[in-house]
Amino acid sequence: VGLISPPPHHDIYSIEDLAQLIHDLKNANPEARIHVKLVSELGVGTVAAGVSKAHADVVLISGHDGGTGASPLTSIKHAGTPWELGLAETQQTLLLNRLRDRIVVQTDGQLKTGRDVMIAALLGAEEFGFATAPLVVMGCVMMRVCHLDTCPVGVATQDPELRKKFTGEPEFVINFMEYIAEEVRELLAMLGFRTLAEAIGRVECLDVSDAVDHWKASGLDLSPILYAPDIDPGDDRHCTQPQDHGLDRALDQQLILMAESALEDGLPVEIELPIGNVNRTVGTMLGHQVTSKWGAEGLPDDTIHINFSGSAGNSFGAFLPRGITMKLTGDANDYVGKGLSGGRIIVTTYPQARFVAEENVIAGNVIGYGATSGELFLRGLVGERFCVRNSGAVAVVEGVGDHGCEYMTGGRAVVLGPTGRNFGAGMSGGVAYVHDPDGVFPPKVNLEMVDLETLDDSDREWLRDRISQHMVNTGSTVAERILANWATEADRFVKVMPKDYKRVLGALAEAERTGTDAQAAIMAASHG
Repeated sequence: VGLISPPPHHDIYSIEDLAQLIHDLKNANPEARIHVKLVSELGVGTVAAGVSKAHADVVLISGHDGGTGASPLTSIKHAGTPWELGLAETQQTLLLNRLRDRIVVQTDGQLKTGRDVMIAALLGAEEFGFATAPLVVMGCVMMRVCHLDTCPVGVATQDPELRKKFTGEPEFVINFMEYIAEEVRELLAMLGFRTLAEAIGRVECLDVSDAVDHWKASGLDLSPILYAPDIDPGDDRHCTQPQDHGLDRALDQQLILMAESALEDGLPVEIELPIGNVNRTVGTMLGHQVTSKWGAEGLPDDTIHINFSGSAGNSFGAFLPRGITMKLTGDANDYVGKGLSGGRIIVTTYPQARFVAEENVIAGNVIGYGATSGELFLRGLVGERFCVRNSGAVAVVEGVGDHGCEYMTGGRAVVLGPTGRNFGAGMSGGVAYVHDPDGVFPPKVNLEMVDLETLDDSDREWLRDRISQHMVNTGSTVAERILANWATEADRFVKVMPKDYKRVLGALAEAERTGTDAQAAIMAASHG
């Protein structure tokens, strides 16, 4: 099914959201460096300073010349400014704010020669990205059809026949990069530097007089690019210390100790703990330990069962792998189950609560964002962008805000209550089931990529089982009422089915019936 390129980041609407994402990713893999890519443009230095304060390990300043081959031509040709402008502004801003020593600065955007690397280093970069040039070295002929899956040389395609045309070898890229390194070494020697680190930020070694003397550049003032802020003798022009992500103070450190027998020997463990909204990204580092020890398959379901009570902070259960069940009695903030990877998350209300659960919000925005597998059960309403970019998880909720199931590519979502507007926008895969007893749902659906259907027998059977699980896990009275009158209530569900997804499923079923190649049938259907 089709994917949007470049993807919309609907979990980032402020620098605080970005800081939360950086924190989530660092919890998911504490050994990894967290990179933030910024397009070179006016004001990028201020954003880079915010990225540094948000504890990113690396900031990448990307120039206007590069771009993913599958991006729209408007993005490739018209987005951003030259990397030299953004890099110079970033280096100057980080130095002026005394932030340069705690973040690595990268740059990319059609770097092709050792001279490009040297200029980037003198402007302040310490790492350099090459993409287009190595692709050309491996055989790319720049046909500009990356988004069509028809690359004639097999570089950017999923078609097995076209992949056979790929002739690239790793040695080609190694040879190319060795020549780049040789040229950099020659330029370093010419400028009197022993190492590349010595050259970082030394803008006084750059000369623009020859370029400005040309008649086409008469009157051009490049001095802002070559401005060198005054820095204290002890300040560094490049990264010399790691960021403090605060992982040693996370609640997960306690969870890891309490789940040691499960992590080491796979023995079942049950844990009970209070939780507060200062406890962010709970369960993610524990999940990292499970994946590190037991691999992508994780542990058997429910091996580690954790019962929390209270109000969870952002990103509760983010990237949770198979084998971990987290049940929260209380409520949660944004990003519950972000990147869910096989785990089970249950959020329900206190039994003694005096409010009607299905009429009140139990979790925030962007629930189940980018989930790939696993289960979510939510006893109440949630905010906007529920299950955005879900690609494999199953989620049950009792009402959602605007933009539900946006950009969804797989998995299933069950909504037992009201929805907001623009449901299913950009939804190219997966299935959603919405309980609509009053017939108010169809006008709220974005029908550009989806159709509305009635349930067939297999849908009814699956849906009844899933609602039963929701009732058992959360004690939902909504689920109980629906199941008590199932013969009638089943007819009040609307099935949201993406058009492309239905076509591919039909082709797959036909291939299985006739015994033909399923992969070929899927490729043919996906190409229309």
